[in-house]
Amino acid sequence: MAAALAGPAAALAQAGAPDAEAAAARMEKARLEDVDTVFALTNDGAILYSQDDLKLSGYQYCSQAIALAEGGNFRQSVRAASKALHLANTTRDPELLAYANRDLAITYSYSGQLEKAEQFARDALRLPVKNPTQVVGPANKVVGDVQTRRGDYAAAVLSYDTALAGSSERYKPLVQASLANALVDAGQLKRAREVIDSITRPKDASLAAQLDRTQAKLLLAEGNAEMARELYREQATQKTGIDASYYRMWAWDGVSRAEQSLGNKQAAADAAGKALAAIDTVRARFRSEEFKMGLFSDVQSIFDRAIGLYSELGDDGRALEVSERSRSRALLDAVRGRASTGTLSADAPDLTAMQRALRPDERVVEFHALPDRLQVWVISASGVRSHAVPIKRDELGELVEGFRNSVVRGRRGAVTNAERLGAAIIGPLGLADGQRLVVVPHGPLHYLPFQALRVNGRYLIETHPVSVVPSMGIALQLAQRGSQTPADLVAFGNPKIAEKYELPGAEVEVKQLATLFPRNEVFLGAAANKTQFRKAVADAPVVHVAAHAEADQVDPLYSRILLANEGGRQNFLEAHEILDMKMGNTSLVTLSACESGLGRIARGDEVLGFPRSFLMAGANAMIASLWPVSDDATELLMSTFYGELAKGRDAQRAMQAAQTAVLRNPKLAHPFYWAPFNLIGNWRMTVGGGAA
Repeated sequence: MAAALAGPAAALAQAGAPDAEAAAARMEKARLEDVDTVFALTNDGAILYSQDDLKLSGYQYCSQAIALAEGGNFRQSVRAASKALHLANTTRDPELLAYANRDLAITYSYSGQLEKAEQFARDALRLPVKNPTQVVGPANKVVGDVQTRRGDYAAAVLSYDTALAGSSERYKPLVQASLANALVDAGQLKRAREVIDSITRPKDASLAAQLDRTQAKLLLAEGNAEMARELYREQATQKTGIDASYYRMWAWDGVSRAEQSLGNKQAAADAAGKALAAIDTVRARFRSEEFKMGLFSDVQSIFDRAIGLYSELGDDGRALEVSERSRSRALLDAVRGRASTGTLSADAPDLTAMQRALRPDERVVEFHALPDRLQVWVISASGVRSHAVPIKRDELGELVEGFRNSVVRGRRGAVTNAERLGAAIIGPLGLADGQRLVVVPHGPLHYLPFQALRVNGRYLIETHPVSVVPSMGIALQLAQRGSQTPADLVAFGNPKIAEKYELPGAEVEVKQLATLFPRNEVFLGAAANKTQFRKAVADAPVVHVAAHAEADQVDPLYSRILLANEGGRQNFLEAHEILDMKMGNTSLVTLSACESGLGRIARGDEVLGFPRSFLMAGANAMIASLWPVSDDATELLMSTFYGELAKGRDAQRAMQAAQTAVLRNPKLAHPFYWAPFNLIGNWRMTVGGGAA
């Protein structure tokens, strides 16, 4: 839905208006910038504060924000800091305002929202405070952390130096550790050695272990790979409290890097295997001590190194298995005990079982974006083929972003970009026309509408039915489920929230779809609320939601579907709530909503927004959009899709028919109109009839 948000700009661009691209860019930028600004957060804080039964002081909310951030509860941390912002403005307290901005900077830095982290840090530094060390050190350290993660190490060194000069004695060792790591990355090894040698060893065992890792990292950078290897081996045998497995994992990863530096590829692979074995025993939680020490560790880098090593040694099966394990681990890290992982197992699948489950015309195409290349596996009933596409991960991200922008803005150049990207990542795979493709994306490819890629002059959807799954393991579990479901529909349309959220087209859409189902239940306006949703979907085979949705970039578990107000208050449905619902009887969930298929993408499989949530809650399949869409195109696509389902066609072929129906309409032929919706999950699902 939501043509009012993006459709007109895309229509202008397709019509060739000279300022269409600029207008679309401004709209997109404004929409993104309207989220989590000081103004928006202050307003949110006022609402949240009014709802608190036990009201705290502004400084207590700041303490709460930091505690929540260090536990990995980023959205809740932002909400606590928002209350402090509200109180700071109400009481006109610049000191509290500085603290609130500082805490928001820390939270956004932890969550990977680097632009916002830097913005809030610099805002904090502009405010007058009685005790500068409480703001100057932490805020400048956040700026340095952001610069480090962007790879601007020279600027980071300057920011850390400024932080060091303005820090309390208690805080200085943390800044020194971050400075040392930035100096190593900047190649300033002599000064890095001086800084490390000057750091008083922390009493906290976790911080001490991080410092040991920095010592070994410096040795490796200094060219002392053998000494680094021995130090890492020593760390692998140390016991460091309840997190011993975690530090053992990083120690074996260090051994692997040292062996790789020495040219011992097999020994590096063996050490990587030990690191992977340790990962399985590591408790999933957010570790703020790494950020405090400037290490910014990413467990996914261990998987990446192992995949690269196994592929180079010709062990494609092991490389594929590790790719699958990386996706399972990313899910556990994202959930971190805050929600159930639902009805689907997160374990890596048996490749032989996957091959047995595939039909002769089906292919699972699994991608893994490594730093230096794109690794691809094509799995069929008869075997596995591996391909290495020479595109660096950063370059792939730029290509995907460029293609998406050209599509969303309705540019004619989208076709050229589709051909360029299709030739790069699909062309080399040797897929035969008509084969059914089950795509397992990775990293930036989660944002890519594969159906809109072009190979040999045709869109992929014209030659292949296409669907997406989060992992091969989930594909296998879904394929082993029953695929036929009763023709019973529960639909929600145009939830009543506020005038700016009105979607009259959604109401029409839902009413029309209901006529295709002999048994249906429709909730519109005020009735389309969370209470009704919870009740109705428990036993609903087919669920259709035509509403706004928002992807939360700070914490995907707080992505939300904007359902109707209840009791005069907003009562939106958040992703973590979906994870805890029981939807084992639901075969299909369609979110005819803005950006419902998006979540935060960084490394591994981190799209934990709506697709993961509904599948993990028990749904067999879902349809979600990758960008705001046009009412006219959505009406044609959805009516065709459900019409094909009513004829007994499976979901994958029904989606192919729906997208090509829109594509063949001359007024809607641009990919903006027909390509946003992804079929995710059980591609074989049928409604009320046999398989096609």
